[in-house]
Amino acid sequence: MTQFFTWLAENDITVTAPQHISRSHIIDYLAHLADHGRSGVTRARKLAAIREYCTFLVDENRLPASPAATIAMPKKERKSRVFLRVDEYMRLLNAAAGHSRDYAILQLFLQTGIRVVELTRLLLTDVDLDGQTMLMNGKGNKQRTMYLEKKAIQAIRAHLADRPRSLDQHLFLNYQGTGFSVRGVMDSVQKYRNLAGITKQCSCHSLRHTCATHKAAKGFTPRQIQDLLGHEKVETSFISVHLATTDARKLMEQTSL
Repeated sequence: MTQFFTWLAENDITVTAPQHISRSHIIDYLAHLADHGRSGVTRARKLAAIREYCTFLVDENRLPASPAATIAMPKKERKSRVFLRVDEYMRLLNAAAGHSRDYAILQLFLQTGIRVVELTRLLLTDVDLDGQTMLMNGKGNKQRTMYLEKKAIQAIRAHLADRPRSLDQHLFLNYQGTGFSVRGVMDSVQKYRNLAGITKQCSCHSLRHTCATHKAAKGFTPRQIQDLLGHEKVETSFISVHLATTDARKLMEQTSL
């Protein structure tokens, strides 16, 4: 509120009491913040504080009505989604080519859009390479079947050939022979990002966006992307429409990254 009062003092000397604050003052202040590069999140927070202050004044009978009550809340900008270009994800894969586990992990991110938590939960029994399918345990313990394409299958086969023997049944193990952690996977992706000379802030979630972006460019519909990535909210993508088995297999091959 202090910044709002300072702005008022600098822009309208006639405002000497709370009763003088008008709806236009508040709108102009929010426009001032926008002009100076303040985000929608910041402007929404400022408006919320002004609304609370005005409501207090109304409750104290110092204002007949709140001048902020009918002002629409500024929209909160969506964070930009980072994804890799073809040359970038190829460099990423090449950087991990000498390590079968890490190469398989990167291939799964790029080919299936799997979440990092889902990847760390994968068990040996979840993967059917002969049937070219993989069972994923997603958010809310919801399961979905993923159709694997050739590059992912080849990468997993190579990983299994090198995978150390362990009583732990996770598909991907750390150097101690137990399930690879989310932090471990994230650190691994950052390592190969650096080795590949990729300057943008590429994360596991960026690889998920890379998968979705390139598959959309190659013909996947929003509904098919929702089915692929396991989205739940309508805001994220359209209502899930499951593909026929033959169509899903064909699309996975045709849109292989």
